[in-house]
Amino acid sequence: MAKLIPQPTVIEAAGNRPKLIEEFFGRVNSKTDAVSIARMRSPGGWVEPGQTPEFDEYTVVLRGELQVATKSGTLAVRAGQAVLTPKGEWVQYSTPHADGAEYIAVCLPAFSPSTVHRDT
Repeated sequence: MAKLIPQPTVIEAAGNRPKLIEEFFGRVNSKTDAVSIARMRSPGGWVEPGQTPEFDEYTVVLRGELQVATKSGTLAVRAGQAVLTPKGEWVQYSTPHADGAEYIAVCLPAFSPSTVHRDT
């Protein structure tokens, strides 16, 4: 049977500035551990700590530009583009431009604070 998700749950974000995370599917909103799907809205100048997650993260940028730094370089992912960051790879996300970014993030398995392994 189809299940309506009437609204997302707002989740506190890591980083130097407030970022809005609206989880539609995941461990918090839908009690789903297989996948998490969230809409992110991050302000200009936002940067989060680096991380080495135990999940693959698929990101589709809807507006603005998301920068994705890895040990091998930095990608500029613009509106209409997407990026895959595989589990076990160190990554750091940021939105350095003034207009910030809006994007959808899909994590397989679902995001968890205990499996993201953020830098200290």
